[in-house]
Amino acid sequence: MREQKDARLRSDAQRNRERILEVALAELTRSADAPLSAIAKKAGVGQGTFYRNFPNREALVLEVYRYEVQQVCDTACQLLDTRAPDEALREWMDRLAQYAMAKAGLADAMRKATLEKGTLIGMSKGSLSSAVEALLRANEEAGTIRPGVTPDDFMLAIAGLWQIDPHGDWQLRAGRLLDLVMDGLRAGAPGR
Repeated sequence: MREQKDARLRSDAQRNRERILEVALAELTRSADAPLSAIAKKAGVGQGTFYRNFPNREALVLEVYRYEVQQVCDTACQLLDTRAPDEALREWMDRLAQYAMAKAGLADAMRKATLEKGTLIGMSKGSLSSAVEALLRANEEAGTIRPGVTPDDFMLAIAGLWQIDPHGDWQLRAGRLLDLVMDGLRAGAPGR
């Protein structure tokens, strides 16, 4: 009987944590200064539960960021399972652009959190590099992109995404930029 109660508490704790993250994402995207007490209240948890999961604003912002980046990264494998490699790569690039533009408010929260220089890059580099590596490798094996492109090369090529104003006509600008990147990756591909 005790094992069932402990398991239930653990699943309840996990649901509380997920609710906090969902609410925090929405609230921090709207306002970088969203009060933590308001996030806890909207998530339906007490202050103790909130602070047990996230002892400060920085811990909350970092976890929201990590979770969102992981969602984008997981999309790479899903797309490779259902699309041709070059279609998967281009669609994933669109997904990355949507994430970058939709989370502009979250970027303000990340800037306002007291983060050490490089913390965010370090957190996302491994998972993003793995996703990009899988997409590039599948395309190189299929002969749809030039050989030898590294994840670092790719990230430098798409870095312009983070210069696009998310409040303007970002879809058109991002689409044009990503089409140019894709054309550059295809130049010199052995399968062309």
